[in-house]
Amino acid sequence: MSNSFSKKIAPFVKIEIALASKANKSGNSDLEFQHLENAHVLGQESTYWHVKVHLLMLFWALRNLKLKEIFGQTFRIVGAATKTIFGLVPRGNTGGANVSPFKVMPIQSEHQHIIDNAKSLI
Repeated sequence: MSNSFSKKIAPFVKIEIALASKANKSGNSDLEFQHLENAHVLGQESTYWHVKVHLLMLFWALRNLKLKEIFGQTFRIVGAATKTIFGLVPRGNTGGANVSPFKVMPIQSEHQHIIDNAKSLI
């Protein structure tokens, strides 16, 4: 996906990252990860946002001592960094180690609307 998509989707990914940070500060790690998953779905067609969100998921896993997630995110960071530019992303995948990194998943309608608008403004 183009650099333009990255710029157009950025405000929406940043909102989810900010909500994740707020949940972290309030001690709600489950809600924090849900917002990171939302950020992943929105930004996964941008190499920059895809890698950044996986790094944030890795930091979440380290803070919460989630070994499976630590290993899963390490693998996903490499994939995001090397495959996204070629469009090799499983659309809708939430990005956590609780799902296969290759599984295509349904996208919530509000997220799909945001993605479609970001693509149409390119």
